[in-house]
Amino acid sequence: MSAPSTSQSSSTRAEAAPLLELDGVFAGYGSTTVLRDINLRVQAGEAVVVLGANGAGKTTLMRTISGLIPHTGRIRVDGNQVSRVRPDAMLRLGIGLVPQGRGTLTGMSVRDNLRVGAVSRRGARAIGTDIDRWCEVFRPLGQRLNQVAGTLSGGEQQMLAVARAMMARPRLLLCDEVSLGLAPLIVQGLFEVLGQLNSDQGTALLLVEQNAELALQVAARVYLLEVGSVAASGPAAEFQHNDAIRRAYLGY
Repeated sequence: MSAPSTSQSSSTRAEAAPLLELDGVFAGYGSTTVLRDINLRVQAGEAVVVLGANGAGKTTLMRTISGLIPHTGRIRVDGNQVSRVRPDAMLRLGIGLVPQGRGTLTGMSVRDNLRVGAVSRRGARAIGTDIDRWCEVFRPLGQRLNQVAGTLSGGEQQMLAVARAMMARPRLLLCDEVSLGLAPLIVQGLFEVLGQLNSDQGTALLLVEQNAELALQVAARVYLLEVGSVAASGPAAEFQHNDAIRRAYLGY
């Protein structure tokens, strides 16, 4: 698996206003507050990983950013506060999501899943070109374009989830546990593609990932969530060399 290349260079990666910024964000479900005073940023072209134990609020964070649950506080894109944080609005702003559990439209074909991913775009020819491109990146999808997505293996469904999200050509891809339940070889291939999307294509990444060691090979910066709050943040190298964090979150 290898990601498609584009002509976008690192010189286009803005260093002024972050691509995504959360400022004092609280969120949860009903009367239960899960996220408390979250401050987080992702620069254009940057790869960031969120670490934390089960129940720390990582998936709630991704759902909040993508507009799936309400919040208080401020979410900004390109320095501008987003007044209506909804999935369709965030997608138009260039924020795509690979949800936990893949979210495959199981009753539809692989091809139609990819077309759904491009719902915010126009131009049938360009959309068709991107379908071909992603079928080249993830070759099993090209062999199963007309197959019902629900009959794919878990690894193939995760490939489809990433490809479908990329069909919108997002500037920032939110990835919620893309390795969950997958064989190590599939996981390695997925992370190679994500790394190439970031390094070659300039797609920013915000990763929530149980395979922290692998995620830290892609990410430049880390946020550590504990009980819904940011307990620490900094360069990935600092986390890799911190013995206490390694034992607690990286498993070695």
